[in-house]
Amino acid sequence: MDVMTAPKFTKNQQVYFIGGVGIILGCKLYSSTWNYILEMEMGSKEIMGKVGIETRLMLHEEDTQEVIN
Repeated sequence: MDVMTAPKFTKNQQVYFIGGVGIILGCKLYSSTWNYILEMEMGSKEIMGKVGIETRLMLHEEDTQEVIN
């Protein structure tokens, strides 16, 4: 029997990934892996080319790293 591990990241935690930096909105366990919904930091439209809801994405835990200040 597998023991379910706790998620590595928590809601409102700032993390980084290959596409940028974001804030965790929530997480859910899928196929024995934690997946996170996060919202990217907003940049200017000219630089980022992103405005609104398209800045939210879902990533696997292994694709996400904690931001160290």
